[in-house]
Amino acid sequence: MNAIVTAGGVPQPDQPLYKAARGGYKAMIDIAGKPMVQWVLDALGKSNDIERVVLVGLPLETGLDCSRPLTVLPDQGDMVSNIRAGAKELLRQDPDVTHAILASGDLPALRAEIVDWLICQAQDPEQDIYYTLVEQSVLEAGFPEIKRTYINLKDAKVTGGDLHCIRLQAAAEEGPLWERMVNNGGKPARRAALLGYDTMFLLMLRQLSLADAERTVCKRLGIRGKAVLSPYPEIGIDIDKPHDLELIREYLARRYEKSASPTVKV
Repeated sequence: MNAIVTAGGVPQPDQPLYKAARGGYKAMIDIAGKPMVQWVLDALGKSNDIERVVLVGLPLETGLDCSRPLTVLPDQGDMVSNIRAGAKELLRQDPDVTHAILASGDLPALRAEIVDWLICQAQDPEQDIYYTLVEQSVLEAGFPEIKRTYINLKDAKVTGGDLHCIRLQAAAEEGPLWERMVNNGGKPARRAALLGYDTMFLLMLRQLSLADAERTVCKRLGIRGKAVLSPYPEIGIDIDKPHDLELIREYLARRYEKSASPTVKV
């Protein structure tokens, strides 16, 4: 399996992370001594199943590295174009490859075991996307201070994750509804509007199950996909606000200190 990491975007003065980015790329904001996106690259590099990585959205001179072969492509202008460019590059490198992990560059709590878990879930070559969701109870158990917007389903209360698995050929194709879904990332209510007003009414009444939502979305978008509930809260921890940034800085500093602590033999 290969991976695409999307890392474009420079916060503007009216955006929450402008001061933290200091006029630079969001993905390069320092977190516990590393650029935010380097944590993502490290997790992918430690995965048992990732062979190569394409990073889209940053210039070559950022000095990022990965233990797997890394290709860096410049920002293509928007999220969809970045994903499409990454998919085309992986297909160029290996025309026989079918799927790839799609990771957001602002997912610094990602770990290799989470990547390996998703790869194990994504074994059907006919699926266009394996779309991760995190239940509120799971996310709040791991990160009780993180605030997210949730969709109320009949059998679950969920928020979207930022680690998925996509079929490269589908990602490389033109598709207006697919573009709308990707560009609404992090906005569950707007994304749910793609279901249609009839389905939205049922959603508001909490009469729509996860399986129903999966079938409806795939039908409306004209894709084959599967919703995957993640047992890992880290998948839902993208960095959009200063509060998120500070919490993750503390979390990763503790995790790094724990991993760096020497083992004392007695």
